[in-house]
Amino acid sequence: METFLIRALQLIMSLSLLVLIHEGGHFLFARLFKVRVEKFCLFFDPWFTLFRFKPKKSDTEYALGWLPLGGYVKISGMIDESMDLEQMKQPEQPWEFRSKPAWQRLLIMIGGVLFNFLLALFIYSMILLTWGDEYVKVDKAPMGMDFNETAKAVGFQDGDVLLSADGVSFERYDGDMLTHIVDAREVKVLRNGQEALVQIPEDFMQRLLKDSVRFADYRFPYVIDSIKVNSPAALAGLQPGDSIIALDGQPIAFADYKVAMADRQKNEATLLKDSLDPREIKLTYVRHGVTDSLTMRVDSAYLMGVVAVTQTNRLLPVVKKEYNFFSSFPAGAALGVKTLKGYVNNMKYVFSKEGAKQIGGFGTLGSIFPASWDWHQFWYMTAFLSIILAFMNILPIPALDGGHVLFLFYEMIARRKPNEKFMEYAQMAGMFLLFGLLIWANFNDVLRYFFK
Repeated sequence: METFLIRALQLIMSLSLLVLIHEGGHFLFARLFKVRVEKFCLFFDPWFTLFRFKPKKSDTEYALGWLPLGGYVKISGMIDESMDLEQMKQPEQPWEFRSKPAWQRLLIMIGGVLFNFLLALFIYSMILLTWGDEYVKVDKAPMGMDFNETAKAVGFQDGDVLLSADGVSFERYDGDMLTHIVDAREVKVLRNGQEALVQIPEDFMQRLLKDSVRFADYRFPYVIDSIKVNSPAALAGLQPGDSIIALDGQPIAFADYKVAMADRQKNEATLLKDSLDPREIKLTYVRHGVTDSLTMRVDSAYLMGVVAVTQTNRLLPVVKKEYNFFSSFPAGAALGVKTLKGYVNNMKYVFSKEGAKQIGGFGTLGSIFPASWDWHQFWYMTAFLSIILAFMNILPIPALDGGHVLFLFYEMIARRKPNEKFMEYAQMAGMFLLFGLLIWANFNDVLRYFFK
């Protein structure tokens, strides 16, 4: 329950900021061109509003809705989600949106998208300024990677060090690298000290989406961080800092040990029948550069009673780049553009059968935030969501900013406005489409929750 509340709070805080900035973009451009904004509302307010305030000598009412799914600004003389058709039947007024030149209306409509994108660039810049940029060079990861079953089926093996895809060398494990892999015909890896090639099928991304498991993770050693008092590990003589390198004579990494012990527990009855004690293990470990071994008997839950080191920067060689105030902005802008390009490139998979199943609603959005409070990850995910919000809103779908932009481009080219009746129907169709997508996305979340 605590994890749910932490993630929910992070999601609401993030969306609140993004909505304020997005609607603020529309509001500021509208006021710049002397267009009246009747209402600025954070969150939606069907039936009732939690809070409302209208300053003296102001045409704008500021409100807080109760449904945290977005927000809106109601701009005079515009067909929007409010569907205020009575206003549109009245004569044009000089303060209305429809009375302004097309280029001004265009800037008002792209203001939200522009502000969201600029917000993302600013957040990325401040992240780099505050925390720098840390990553592991994939070709320097000493134990390579652990791969999911889909990756293994096409030829990858646990322990492979990823080198390049179609001749493009890898620097770090991120979305860009995965895109290069799924779009490539062959990937070069280092396996047991020798280079090897893995042939990539054309439908590899669809297979990964169907698998719904991360393509790969860094393979790291089993290093003990702490030991519980009177546990099997403590009684056997293990100490914090020991690095376990083999189980019963077989070299292992952290993930291998967990799998091996799970198999022993699963096959306990068979092993006992063969007069073998599945709970007795022989470990080879390294302490202060000296290799030694010991035998112990794990407890009934097949645990040693240790806590392993899991922080990447304590287990793998980490590259860290520091940025000052001035260098952080071009680096943040480059990161934002790179993130946008990666997201746009991956949109093509949404229209596949498996991609449609991966569309998620608010449950999925909440799950991308960490289970414990982490400001670095909070701001990183907020910047990412700001990129998504900007891109989704500029899509040429009626009811979205991009739909209005599309009609404005038509007006600027054809030199006449689209028929208002057509605009009404287009707005309604767009709203039905968006509601349908919203229902589908959250329905997917429900299915994943009950059938995971």
